[in-house]
Amino acid sequence: MTLIETKANDANNIVNRYMLGSVAVGIVPIPIVDVVALSSLQVKMLHRLAKLYGVEFSKNLGKSLIASLLGSGIPFALARTAAKSIPIYGQMTGMISMSLLGGASTYALGKVFIQHFESGGTFLTFDPQKVKAYYAEQLEKGKEKLKGGAGIKP
Repeated sequence: MTLIETKANDANNIVNRYMLGSVAVGIVPIPIVDVVALSSLQVKMLHRLAKLYGVEFSKNLGKSLIASLLGSGIPFALARTAAKSIPIYGQMTGMISMSLLGGASTYALGKVFIQHFESGGTFLTFDPQKVKAYYAEQLEKGKEKLKGGAGIKP
């Protein structure tokens, strides 16, 4: 295995671990806490990926870029989180939805940044508008991975 293949493999393993962690966060029954915990996990994942690729990391810039890229999904996530406040049925559907959406969005976010870092990009050169289509494609792949459990290694 070459150094490039090893780095790509390590990056994919990081993304898969954080994706699974994001699924677990979605099970948190307390509204809003899950969104905060998910954001925290995603920032930590970006930090790990940046370190792997030798890219300077800025927590505030990382948060901003995540918000820019995921911005359109935030109202949906908050609606699902609010559903958790409805006893039993709302809590169950909210937890399942947040688990799936959180895991898939973490997967897609990781894949977007792997592609960006592999092309020599940094946080300062990241343009969320240019990667929205790739993010959407990876979000669907993340959902499929979670539904089928295929290829996920803890």
